[in-house]
Amino acid sequence: MTKDETRPAGFGALLWLAMATFSMGIDGYVLAGLLPQIAKDLDVSEPAAGQLVAVFALTAALAGPVLSALTGAWERKGIISASLAVFVVGNLVIALSVNYAMAMGGRILSAIGGSLLSAVVSAYVLAKTAPERRGRALSFVLGGFLAATALGVPIGLVIGQEDWRLPLYLVTGVGAVALIGILVNVPRLHLPALSLRETLKPLARPALVGSILVATGIMCASYLCFTYATLIFGPRVGEGPAIIAAMFGYGVVSLFGNIVSGRATDRFDPVHVISLIVGILIVVALLGTAGLLLPGAAGAVAAFAWFFCCAFFNGGSGVALQSRLGDLAPDAMSLVLALNGSGMQLGSALGGMLGGALLASGLPADGLVPASAVVLAATMVLHLIVSRAKPAARTA
Repeated sequence: MTKDETRPAGFGALLWLAMATFSMGIDGYVLAGLLPQIAKDLDVSEPAAGQLVAVFALTAALAGPVLSALTGAWERKGIISASLAVFVVGNLVIALSVNYAMAMGGRILSAIGGSLLSAVVSAYVLAKTAPERRGRALSFVLGGFLAATALGVPIGLVIGQEDWRLPLYLVTGVGAVALIGILVNVPRLHLPALSLRETLKPLARPALVGSILVATGIMCASYLCFTYATLIFGPRVGEGPAIIAAMFGYGVVSLFGNIVSGRATDRFDPVHVISLIVGILIVVALLGTAGLLLPGAAGAVAAFAWFFCCAFFNGGSGVALQSRLGDLAPDAMSLVLALNGSGMQLGSALGGMLGGALLASGLPADGLVPASAVVLAATMVLHLIVSRAKPAARTA
């Protein structure tokens, strides 16, 4: 083991990793708000432009676990740098695209790099940080993604009104700076070399698969409402500044929830933190359902209160969920965290699809809030069942 590998991942290293997740956060949200401009420029329909968003999620869900399994024995800093480089190049291809096919190819390339980067960064932080501090370290690095939701995405949407390619240049620039910082400041790390069979062995444990499905359930309940938040807010506050304020506030509150959850996960068993988060989200959904029945300004206040409470606890769920998976499979963290990312992508897609189906069946937008409570209740039952599993011993 080299001297560099024995060096802990201090604040400087974590800061550059957080900048990498910040660039991914901008990329993950900004294009969805620029579909009309993209469709017009590339001469395709808006639904076709929307496939640039969908293909990223699908590619990431499929590529993340496969690439994590295949690269499990490789040095971690090298994997982080290479995957970030692929992600940056993919976004540059999209920004320079002259037609729809080129943009789609760049989107697939960026998803391949981003899916592996997300899993490896989380696994690196868990492996390189002392157990009593890893919750805060993980929340700091993942906070880059949430900070992008609060700050980077609004900036990207503003500059994107002039030219939809400008936010992609922003992502490319931030990612390139983060890559340089990682190459210079992040210590190297080798994890125990495992065969592909040994790497995949944790997937035979129902508790681990169940824990990934808990993340799917939380994200499904979240996106069941978040995807159609405009329909819930619109009748109460109108469209325009109030909606932008709600989305900006959601990102800020999510970031704060992430910070609090990181500290809580350091002090308490992540299983208990997850139980508390899911339980409170159920209560918030039920109270929100009642609050949305209020007329006039009271209903608008209730809508904001419900939305921001969801933001706080949804934003805080990621750290506890990933910390729990790190406990269950410490020797295959890259793979299980990649699978967790796939599970979350699946939950986001299922939430949007379920919400759309319910609205198409005639359910009013406000009815999505109690529907999310049903999904969360089922998720809580699953979590209580799988939480009985004990953490696995880490290979020396």
